[in-house]
Amino acid sequence: MYCGTLEEGRRVKMTGHVPVLLEEVIDFFGTAPSPSYLDLTFGGGGHARALLERIPDSKVIAIDQDPMAKERAQSFVETFPERFRFETRNFSDLGNIQNSGFTGVLMDLGVSSFQLDEVTRGFSFREDAPMDMRMNPQQGQTAAEFLETKSLREIETALRDFGEEPRWRAVARAIVDARGSGVLQRTASFAALVERHAFRQASGRRRIHPATQTFQGIRIAVNRELECLKQALPLAFDKLAPDGVLAVISFHSLEDRIVKRYFRRLAGKPEHRYDSRSQQERKVVATMLSRKPITAGAKEVSINPRSRSAKLRVIKKQGLMA
Repeated sequence: MYCGTLEEGRRVKMTGHVPVLLEEVIDFFGTAPSPSYLDLTFGGGGHARALLERIPDSKVIAIDQDPMAKERAQSFVETFPERFRFETRNFSDLGNIQNSGFTGVLMDLGVSSFQLDEVTRGFSFREDAPMDMRMNPQQGQTAAEFLETKSLREIETALRDFGEEPRWRAVARAIVDARGSGVLQRTASFAALVERHAFRQASGRRRIHPATQTFQGIRIAVNRELECLKQALPLAFDKLAPDGVLAVISFHSLEDRIVKRYFRRLAGKPEHRYDSRSQQERKVVATMLSRKPITAGAKEVSINPRSRSAKLRVIKKQGLMA
């Protein structure tokens, strides 16, 4: 996902797709004999390509809910005909993939650079476009339909809980008042509406547009991103072979909190400060390979601003008992 400053958005568009924390992912996945990997968020295929090219005899099954990703995957099918397979599906539908016993499973969450750069998708307010925001434009409500039809409480939840917008109440009421006017149909007019009601003073050098957090919240709600992530994590872990590694890259605190708590549960640790269960009540089925999330270094951030907010968490499934 990208939800940074306006200047960073322009730089991402100029550089195109760059896989985030690539070297770290490769290092954790290792070089087991004849490894197999499951890429649950193919996007532009940066991670998948590195796995295929740099790890001998590796095989990759990739999925993505965005139908346009299938077009980008075609060159992989032609280049690695015996080692690569692509399926169009949401990762919450992972249970319908018959393969299992993977050496590594990767989730690179959020919206891709390709989706941001495709103006008509409506993920960004850099240019005017229809308010769509669907990661799969063939399914579900558009963002405009969501804004026009959902209750005030549902709009407030999206802004407050998913977008973490400080002025969520004022913005939500402005949205409801604007229904039927056409303002909610286009990214430019919607961003201008939000800016009038969520204006905040710029701090430091990073100017965050007042509509950034609202756009994030609406996008998460439209695509059911957090719900799908909660469904997908246990399915992904079940797909691992013993000693297999699950790596998840998140881009905001809501995603990271879900991943962190799930990983701590697998490792038999308290999920949060209010988790008072005794150690006897906990089941240890995995080992966290890093105590804290791994973040991009200064060099990567300078090349790819999208990596600034990326957090990588990695966990290893326990091996078979002797």
